[in-house]
Formats: sequence, structure tokens, C-alpha cells
Amino acid sequence: MRIEHVAMYVNDLEKAREFFTEYLGGQSNDIYHNAKTDFRSYFICFDDGARLEIMTKPEICANGNESLSTGYAHIAFSVGSKEQVDILTERLKSDGYEVISGPRTTGDGYYESCIVGIEGNQIEITV
Repeated sequence: MRIEHVAMYVNDLEKAREFFTEYLGGQSNDIYHNAKTDFRSYFICFDDGARLEIMTKPEICANGNESLSTGYAHIAFSVGSKEQVDILTERLKSDGYEVISGPRTTGDGYYESCIVGIEGNQIEITV
């Protein structure tokens, strides 16, 4: 068994698509639009086959983005090396994204950083 994809609702679908393709190397399909419900989505595919579905519809509203609450905490992306973690973290920081930890080696041996990405969602960048 494998996870087929992970999905997240966003308010600004185009900005979310740009974030995941520009910074994290995803490839986007063409937009899906259900005219009856005004639901819209993209699938973002990554090199290893992982897929992220980003979705929106008119009644979506932002959650509290509490960092310590139940539910999904973050999405982690492996960039291949410590150097690439450092480079991407600095690029995101320079582009105005908040770095909330790292880059650092964690107690369990991971080299990572964590940023507040699109619409307050935490993105972990790791080797």
C-alpha cells in the first residue's frame, strides 16, 4: 500500500501552485474546474512520484493555523543534501518567507529547516 496523494485547501490557488512549482520543483497539471460547485484544483507532481492536490472553493476560509493542534503539522520535502537545504532556506528567507527553525541537525539526526510557506502552512526542507 502507498499514499496516493495528499490534498490541502487554499484560498489563493494560483499563488499556491506557483509556490510548489517555483520553490519545490513540482510539475502542475492543467486546472480542474467543476462549474457547478466552483471547486478548482491542481495536482502537483514531484520527481519521485509523490503528488499534492491543492484545492479551493468559494466557501473555504482560513483556519487558525495553530502550530500545535491536531491534524497535519507540515509537509516535508527532501532536497538531497545539506547544501541544498541551506540554499533553498536562504532563498525562501530572501523572498520573504519566515524561517521558524534551522537549518540545523535535530536530536534524531535529521538536517532540516522549517519555513512558514503558502497561507501559513509549515514546509520542512530536509536532506
